[in-house]
Amino acid sequence: MRTRFKNKALFDQAIQLASGSKAAAYERLEFFGDRVLGLIVAEMLYNAYPDEKEGSLAKRFVALTREGTLAEVAHLWQLNKLVKTSDPALRENDSILSDVCEAILGALYLDQGLDAVKELVVPVWTPLMEANKQAPQDPKSACQEWAQNKFKCLPIYKVIDQIGDDKNPVFKVQVQVKKHIAFGVGHNKKEAEKEAAQNLLEQYHG
Repeated sequence: MRTRFKNKALFDQAIQLASGSKAAAYERLEFFGDRVLGLIVAEMLYNAYPDEKEGSLAKRFVALTREGTLAEVAHLWQLNKLVKTSDPALRENDSILSDVCEAILGALYLDQGLDAVKELVVPVWTPLMEANKQAPQDPKSACQEWAQNKFKCLPIYKVIDQIGDDKNPVFKVQVQVKKHIAFGVGHNKKEAEKEAAQNLLEQYHG
């Protein structure tokens, strides 16, 4: 990324991961940046889709602010090359990169204000927003809707394996609808369940 910070200490804090027992420096900035990004994306959606109802806007919002989207932007900005950590594997961890991406936005807001963050966010998020002509549906919601309509039941999710340590866990989740079974993995249960739901829908629909 080419954005220049007036206060470089804020940028350094945004890309510094945990070291030993010391807490990750970026965590407070990530919390703040999440809210800044949410405000900007919500405004973009509100202006871009004046005829859509709240439910559709909410689906678009979730898709544009989820971990996978943030990780995609983090790679675009090459944050994986900038992250400061003693564990090189963390530089390619999508969960970490999505948090660092939000931390960068929080740091930029504190450094230069909301307009500066908009100048960085809008050109990147606009193509992502326009890529979906229809409001995207969360895979778990879509899977639940399919299961209820087709089989009159709900999907059953179950964690069947967990590897890695507390800092970098990986969950494997199984989802089952009647005789249909699929699996998903993720760095938290929610992401693993989403992937499992998506895989089940793709498996069923060919």
